[in-house]
Parts: sequence; C-alpha cells; structure tokens
Amino acid sequence: MVSKAKIKEIRALAYKKFRDEQNIFVAEGNKLVSELLPVCCCEWLIARPQWMATHRDISAKELILAEGDDIRKLSFLKTPQDVLALFRKPSFALEEASPASQLILALDGIQDPGNLGTIIRLACWFGIEHVVCSPDTADVYGPKTVQATMGALARVKVHCADLYGYIKGHLSFPVYGTFLEGDNINNCKLSHHGIIVMGNEGNGVRPEIEALITERLYIPSYPPERKTTESLNVATATAIVCAAFRRIHRPAGTE
Repeated sequence: MVSKAKIKEIRALAYKKFRDEQNIFVAEGNKLVSELLPVCCCEWLIARPQWMATHRDISAKELILAEGDDIRKLSFLKTPQDVLALFRKPSFALEEASPASQLILALDGIQDPGNLGTIIRLACWFGIEHVVCSPDTADVYGPKTVQATMGALARVKVHCADLYGYIKGHLSFPVYGTFLEGDNINNCKLSHHGIIVMGNEGNGVRPEIEALITERLYIPSYPPERKTTESLNVATATAIVCAAFRRIHRPAGTE
C-alpha cells in the first residue's frame, strides 16, 4: 500500500514548482514508461502485478508492486494505466542545438500542453533531434505534455532558453517562420539545416522574434480561391512544415 505521504508527494508534481524543486517528472502507461526507462534515470516505479510479470531487469531505484487502487490514487489520467514512474529530468547543452548541419524547431510561447507534446512527437517523427522553447512555453515535463509526446522525449532533446538570444546568435543560418503574407512553402527552396520558428496559438510569433526571421513561408489552403478557416492549429502547421522540408531532403534510396 502506497503511503498518504507518497501520494501527496506525487500529486504535487502536477505543479511546475514542485517538479523543478525535485527535478522529477511523472510518466504513465506501458509504452511511455518503456520508452523512457533505457534513457532516463527512474527514481520510483509502481506497477500492477501483470505488468511486473512481463518486465524483467527494470532499471529503477525503487520498485513498488501496486495493490488495490494504488495507481488510481496516483494517476493524472482519466483511465489509469498499469504502470506509473517518476523520472529525473535530463539536462542537455544548448550548444548541441546547432543549426549549422541540422534543422532545429524553435517554439515561441506555445501554451497548450497537448500542442507542445504533439510537436515534440512530430520532431521525433521527422528526425529533428532538438527543440528550443522560449521560457513562456508550456512546461515540457508537465503530465499532459509528457503523455502527449508518446515517448518521443526519449529521442528528442528539449531546451528552455532565451529564444531571441538563441536565434540572434545563429543568424548566419536560415531562420524560417510561417506567415499569411509569406511565400508559398511548396514553391520555396528549403534548406536541410536552419531554424524553424513556430509561434503562439493565438498571437503567432512575437514581433522581436519575427524581426529575426529571414525566410517567411506560407501554407496555402486548397483550392486557393475557396473560403476557408482563418488559421491552422500550431501542431498541424508544424506537421505540414516539417513534411515539406523532409519531402525535399529525402535520404538517398527513399524516393
């Protein structure tokens, strides 16, 4: 039986303040926990007997066999899963996120945890290894964001940094952003390296960041003359933009 003190400690991790103080985040579910176990330090793991029976050599500092409704009391999900774990937050050097030879996703004030998690998942899908977030972007280690990544956090390095300073320090490389008055992305020459900036859900890219963007792109609707919605969801727009870059720069032998 999990103690009341432990339940209180884990439930407190719903708040960024406590996640930062303890340098810990929560992950739930077989796929997510299994993806993170090989790459993140697991401090504590609780699982139902059927999960434990099919998983051997679990690398966790403390393993707990769930009894009764233990996991339900701890879970942040509407439908609790068979396993819940506490992982230590990884740290990465921002210098690794160099746009000299790779594409970097830069997120300017993304607020919705689901959007952020989906974008990280998209970065993983399209082979983008680094995502740089402004300080006012949603916390990547919040429970909703972690769940939305579907394990992509195991392969994508997420940095929180002064986005203006980061981009300004790399202006010798292309900096892309999407705008209604930009050039049709389907007709543009896109680089295999550089920075792709995606803006806030309601306000887009803030003016000081927009001033640093060197390549303004537009995602056209279809057909062009047809009345359509005002804008795309930021995660959807990210998927379209990343697909455009990867369509042009396919690895040899994949045509």
